[in-house]
Amino acid sequence: MIDPKQIRAARASLDWTIDKLASEAGLNRRTVLRIEAKGSEVTPSEKTLEAIRIALENAGIEFIQTDDGGKGVLFRPQE
Repeated sequence: MIDPKQIRAARASLDWTIDKLASEAGLNRRTVLRIEAKGSEVTPSEKTLEAIRIALENAGIEFIQTDDGGKGVLFRPQE
C-alpha cells in the first residue's frame, strides 16, 4: 500500500496542489492534508488510498518498491 511520503513525492512530481489531488481522487481537501501530514496518526481507509493511487497512476505515476524494501515513485509522462 502507498504511504504519505510516496503521495507527497508523486504529487510534487506532477506539480499538483493538494486541491488538485483531492479533486482528481474525488476526496475532500482536508482528507488529503491529514493523510500527507508528517507525524500524522491518521490511518486512511484502503478505499481512500486506492482513490489516491488511481488518480496519481492515471496521471503517469508508478509506485515502486526497491530491492532493499524501500518505497518510491517514478513519473512516466503520458504520451
